[in-house]
Amino acid sequence: MSTASPNTSSSAKTQPIRFNGYNKRDVPAHDAELTSSNAGTPMGEYMRQFWQPVCLSVELTDVPKAIRIMGEDLVAFRDKSGDVGVLHRHCSHRGASLEFGVIAEHGIRCCYHGWHYAVDGELLDAPCEADATRLKQTVCHGAYPAFERDGLVFAYMGPPDKKPPFPEYDTYTLPKGTKMVPFSNIYPCNWLQVFENIMDHMHTAVLHNKMVVEGVDAATADGVSLEGFGDMPVMQWEATRSGNGIVFIAGRRLPDDKVWVRITEMVFPNYLQIGSLVPTAATERHGTSGCTRWNVPVDDTHMIIFGFRHFNSEVDPAGIGCEADCGVDKIDFLVGQTGNRSYDEGQRAPGDWEALVSQRPIAIHALEHPGSSDIGVYMCRKLLREAVRGKTPPDALYERLTAAGSSLPLYAQDSVLHVPELPSAEDRKLILSLGKRVFEIMRSADDLPAEQRDAHVRQQLDELDGGASARSVMRREMRGATA
Repeated sequence: MSTASPNTSSSAKTQPIRFNGYNKRDVPAHDAELTSSNAGTPMGEYMRQFWQPVCLSVELTDVPKAIRIMGEDLVAFRDKSGDVGVLHRHCSHRGASLEFGVIAEHGIRCCYHGWHYAVDGELLDAPCEADATRLKQTVCHGAYPAFERDGLVFAYMGPPDKKPPFPEYDTYTLPKGTKMVPFSNIYPCNWLQVFENIMDHMHTAVLHNKMVVEGVDAATADGVSLEGFGDMPVMQWEATRSGNGIVFIAGRRLPDDKVWVRITEMVFPNYLQIGSLVPTAATERHGTSGCTRWNVPVDDTHMIIFGFRHFNSEVDPAGIGCEADCGVDKIDFLVGQTGNRSYDEGQRAPGDWEALVSQRPIAIHALEHPGSSDIGVYMCRKLLREAVRGKTPPDALYERLTAAGSSLPLYAQDSVLHVPELPSAEDRKLILSLGKRVFEIMRSADDLPAEQRDAHVRQQLDELDGGASARSVMRREMRGATA
């Protein structure tokens, strides 16, 4: 990837051609290796190796719910005994949709001829048949393992003999008293352009800070803005988990000789953790995760973000978040995350939804002109491609800690440290080194028991904090990096 500026002193034929729309009409094909998740595709088969959320628990009522996940038409329901089923939508008998089925004490009955399926697909009854013995022995309806967790319904849609344990992360239970509130956000576009948007952290200083707000009242302008994210951050990106993930590390210089280091982590194929979502993020000392998200394909041109908003006094000490504003296709932290506004509102105060959906139903990578701010997006794509092609080793941290029965650490966090400011160019290097050091501190807790990780990280950050001592550490690291 080249980020060099055009050579303005070269001959005219190397200059961009003005009014050149006629020669730019052709739209190349999308990058199907990364964007297509249907059954049998490389990305689709890779995603099916992991547990995926498929709906919210509140969407399972006294009637079945038709869902579509990674191009498969399914039906989800909770039977009267409390078991959750995720089955192929069309009945194995004559194809009637089970979305019109009748939920039973155990399983579901098709409305057409009463074929009765258990949540694992077993045919329990075929009432129109005088003797259903043969059918019961030969028919098993398509079904996927499923369970509920904190208001989300998860299904495993991969090879049955390769079903993995569900990953348990520290942030689901720590700090104590954390409440996870489920939500979804629906996007009529490809899953990847929504997922990779997280590694494009530079957009927060533009899209979310009134730079593109025009002709709207103050309340609307404030709704699409993230307080404290207005300054352009000093960015770096690091691969994690043996290449199975990536973080961005964003450093911002604050007043009073402070630096705010924000880390957000992706875990492939489509999981991520985000730090605090409220303005107090810029005052934290090792703030915890504010949001967990899975970016789940519906099909190649539609997707749904499923996730948990984390509510606790550490990530939101001022109590700014609102649980009631989280749910089906709604989230509390920023306007413009869903398509529930008018077209005029979206034009005058665009948010993530407008920016991402407008990239086409499937973004065309071949038409992009990337710059240095896009390094994280292109790293994300490269790492994903290697994983899809089977070139990435297993996540050693996940395997080791899961085998030991331990929950998994995550690196998403916000920390503010006292570090005296240096002249401009040197200060940028200082912020980069500080960010890398904070990330190393986070990773140094990987092998500790879950209940000890937070205290360890805080102690290390306390040692790093403190004006001259922190600057001395950073200068040593900077000298080492340039030696």
